[in-house]
Amino acid sequence: MPTAVLVDAGFFLKRFRSCYVQKDVRDPRVAAKTLFEMALSHLSDKDDPEGRRSLYRIFVYDCAHLTKKAERPITRTPIDFSKTETARFRTEFHNQLRSLRKVALRLGHLSDRSEWTLRPERLKELLARKITMDNLNDDDFVYDSRQKGVDMKIGLDIASLAFKKQADQIVLVAGDADFVPAAKLARREGIDFVLDPMWSHVALQLNEHVDGLRSTCPRPAATSRT
Repeated sequence: MPTAVLVDAGFFLKRFRSCYVQKDVRDPRVAAKTLFEMALSHLSDKDDPEGRRSLYRIFVYDCAHLTKKAERPITRTPIDFSKTETARFRTEFHNQLRSLRKVALRLGHLSDRSEWTLRPERLKELLARKITMDNLNDDDFVYDSRQKGVDMKIGLDIASLAFKKQADQIVLVAGDADFVPAAKLARREGIDFVLDPMWSHVALQLNEHVDGLRSTCPRPAATSRT
């Protein structure tokens, strides 16, 4: 039976910048192609006595970027999030994924209750009284938009793959312990459940409930796997 590869795109893009420093991380076409190639690399496992495995499908989970308008927190000047560089990157990234063979893009949505939040490093400086409110500018804030529905879609797909016996191996590219119940369910159904954390730290409760860890991307020089 084949392998299904499930990728949390938000997690992948964060690690992409650290693991693939030789690539143009600003190019959404490069990001999509790299995700695809990394997923396919899991089909070849020297520890698997069956050799190269077949692919069922690559599932990619993400949210469409913000399209709303708001005001910047300090200057109160307007901003259209649909025209930002981040929005353009995400839109083209999704379009590229849709064009790839055997890739299914699953989109959640962003919470409407978004707000500006102070960057952690600036908050520390403010609390330590190294700076005052007068030292802050618009760039010190990020618009905090929470993903909705992504984790649920991942969990539902894992359950569907397991119950329908559509694959006998699931590779999950993520680092979130929220997937523990889904991983446990898949293993109870006889699925070989592999986690690819892209060399990031793995939560103990997630590590405990998978059949193995395997990162196929380049290992960042300053990162050690724990």
